[in-house]
Amino acid sequence: MASVKLPRTAAAEEPFRTKTTVSQTLDPRYDPTGIEAPLYRRWEEAGLFHVPAREVKRPYVISIPPPNVTGALHMGHGLNHTIQDVLIRWRRMQGYDAVWVPGTDHAGIATQNVVERELQEEGLTRWDLGREAFVERVWDWVDQYGGRILEQQRAIGDSCDWERTRFTLDEGLSQAVREVFVRLYSRGLVYRGEYIINWCPRCRTALANEEVEHREEAGKLYHVHYPSADGEPGLVVATTRPETMLGDTAVAVHPDDPRHASRIGRDLLLPLVGRPLPVIADDYVDLEFGTGALKVTPAHDPNDFEIGERHELPRVNILEADGSLSAEAPEAYRGLDRFEARERIVRDLEAEGFLVKVEDHLHAVGHCYRCDTVVEPWLSEQWFVRMKPLAEPGLAAYREGRLRFHPEHFGRKYEHWMENIRDWCISRQLWWGHRIPVWYCEACGSEMVAREEPAECSKCGGDLSQDPDVLDTWFSSALWPFSTVGWPEETPDLGVLYPTDTLVTASEIIFFWVARMVMMGLEFMGELPFTDVVINGTVRDHLGRRMAKSLGNGIDPLEVVQRYGADAMRYTLLNGAAMGTDLQLNYQDLDAAFAVGRNFANKIWNAARFALPYLREEDLVADPEALDRELADRWILSRFRRTTSEMTEALQAYRLHDAAAAVYRFGWGELADWYIELVKARLAGERGERSRDAAAATLAHVLDGWMRLLHPIMPFISEAIAIRLPGRGETDTIVRGPWPQPPASWDDPAAEQAFAALQELVGQVRNLRSEYGIDPGREVKVFVREVPPPLAEALRAEEQGASRLARAAFEEADGLPAEPGAHAVLQSGGELFLPLADLLDLDRELARLAKELDRLDGILAGTRARLDSPAFLDKAPAEVVEREREKARSLEERRERLIEKRRALGEG
Repeated sequence: MASVKLPRTAAAEEPFRTKTTVSQTLDPRYDPTGIEAPLYRRWEEAGLFHVPAREVKRPYVISIPPPNVTGALHMGHGLNHTIQDVLIRWRRMQGYDAVWVPGTDHAGIATQNVVERELQEEGLTRWDLGREAFVERVWDWVDQYGGRILEQQRAIGDSCDWERTRFTLDEGLSQAVREVFVRLYSRGLVYRGEYIINWCPRCRTALANEEVEHREEAGKLYHVHYPSADGEPGLVVATTRPETMLGDTAVAVHPDDPRHASRIGRDLLLPLVGRPLPVIADDYVDLEFGTGALKVTPAHDPNDFEIGERHELPRVNILEADGSLSAEAPEAYRGLDRFEARERIVRDLEAEGFLVKVEDHLHAVGHCYRCDTVVEPWLSEQWFVRMKPLAEPGLAAYREGRLRFHPEHFGRKYEHWMENIRDWCISRQLWWGHRIPVWYCEACGSEMVAREEPAECSKCGGDLSQDPDVLDTWFSSALWPFSTVGWPEETPDLGVLYPTDTLVTASEIIFFWVARMVMMGLEFMGELPFTDVVINGTVRDHLGRRMAKSLGNGIDPLEVVQRYGADAMRYTLLNGAAMGTDLQLNYQDLDAAFAVGRNFANKIWNAARFALPYLREEDLVADPEALDRELADRWILSRFRRTTSEMTEALQAYRLHDAAAAVYRFGWGELADWYIELVKARLAGERGERSRDAAAATLAHVLDGWMRLLHPIMPFISEAIAIRLPGRGETDTIVRGPWPQPPASWDDPAAEQAFAALQELVGQVRNLRSEYGIDPGREVKVFVREVPPPLAEALRAEEQGASRLARAAFEEADGLPAEPGAHAVLQSGGELFLPLADLLDLDRELARLAKELDRLDGILAGTRARLDSPAFLDKAPAEVVEREREKARSLEERRERLIEKRRALGEG
């Protein structure tokens, strides 16, 4: 298979001036640190990841989920980026103009917090600097540190088109954000209103519902008596947040609740305050919960807000932005922190006889996704997007099959969220981000929305002030697939790189990001931004916990790369995570966690290190089918063709785990462990030149093909070996393919059947040797009876190699010797017999087996006694009983094997 020559760009010229060929001899030990970084520089300098818009004819495009500019790669990025890179590299090798658009997100809250912490260490706040100077300070930080994560992506092998790197606060993307806001506003889809929002008192900003992380926490349920204003019996209500009762403006009961029918329309008195509260009837009240009476706090609960709207209740906001109690609260509590106020209010309620009881209560508490502060439902004036009209086309796209999720069950989550979508609060009380393009006239109070900053009020010519808030970070992220390629301008990139093809992301941002990109793409481009959404799993530790800084259980991908190489990390991640499933890695034992990838890389290197010195340039261009191929040659070519088909199908279906398993199984289990072992003598010329030529040509083609199959998954080691094949050098590459397409004539079911029979024979002999503890270095005699035709063909062709692999001399026999020995029936037909009289001290072995059988019988008797005991079966947990039954089954199987071994040795 021909290689591709690297283009000689000016930037790429220097590496080729001093050396254009490489040695076919590989170092004895695989050392990725000396291979990966130089190869990546060579690829990037040669422009292999970039395709100019004018040359794009057959696009395959992925837009990267932009990592936060504050971030460093974690193992979740490692998995997500590996999946994307595999898809991009594979399509690139197939001849697509594959473009992976990279970039970073300005990450409003996260980035502002980082810089505010720096200021705090200097004894300053952002208020001390002022808005303009603070934003400049953040830009300085971004300029200094913002590129770190891009360099880390290079280290793990991301083949992004770095010439198209974008940042969500780039001028072009900022233009797109303003354009979208103005258009949505003009359609009535952006509005400003007072509503209950999620408020973080630490970050002092609103949060979208999806930015609040709820978790179960142990709290208290306070039962409080609200006395009647007219001397009649009062009502008891329950609350987990007694401080909010200071903002109560009603008590609600269900209209069909006979317990409270007579109270509707009467007043209660708010404890500690004395404010009259009407008793209202509302269907929202749960008849079955508590006393059936609900305190209504319209300024501090979204459901209460809706009740207040229906009944035109006043709104009393008792909290300030920092979480302290406001002037709306009684003087005794003003200025107290909300949690301090809670404690004092509970003491006062108890002292004045209003506190009926306090119960332990497990409930979900919302926390800020950035700083973990408990979030408050808070009444505030904010900007919102009306989502229902935008969601309907996105919902239809999924239901009509135009938008696909892998695995599919995540599509049902998307559908459920889109069906129940709520308006999106898009304003944030931050200084870092896209400032809302709305201006207010200081003279006449009019509101102006504009793409560019207006000089004066369009109505009265008065001075203007811009809205102080910025847009939710996810607002600009929602435009990512088309804003990164030039929209709203009609750029060459926009014409060929939108829509993209595949999105690879995590399940937790289906609502944050995926759904919003779908809605914005359909609204502003008239097309879905992608057709396939691949959801990768979560990387967890060996205890099943999410990796997190707070737990100290994270794994740094760069440490893994430095110790084992990027290829070892990439393979380990793919091998351990089937599509959509979580992956567990032991952060306390990296050697064990990444052993599978490290060991595979070593196996690849060693197989190539053996093979390369035997290969000549003519072997790589020869047609194996034109040579005197033997059974092993036909078999490995057929297996390579089948593996290529399996990998291609798996990649097309986004089953990257299966693709990784297929290339591993072929390379390690078939090429290295069988074919190379069998052809060693032929490669050395011990069976003649014609046999050498057939073996060498077959090996050259299959080794080259194996490297190409490996390349999307393990790009560095595959490239390092591929350019060392005879006749190649540093100006060659497999980055741009081609992807293997073995001819149909390589398909050889007969050779596969014969070889499978040979593998089974050798495997059975190896099993028997292990079972009876026969010295691995000692050759044994094996009789084979009723040899089926496929096995007979295989033995004629490869008996010498099979004998060496099994350390056995095979002899075909009509009957089996009447002496002690081990039997095995072959699935392919036939039977083998391994005489043991000359290999073991039979009396000593029989005595050992008898002793072991007695020990096993004792254990089995105890286990059976427990299982026969009604007391044990009635009292023991079901899982304990099942474990005991499984133990009994295992012991019985071991007992049967011991009895069979005694028979084989002539006993009984």
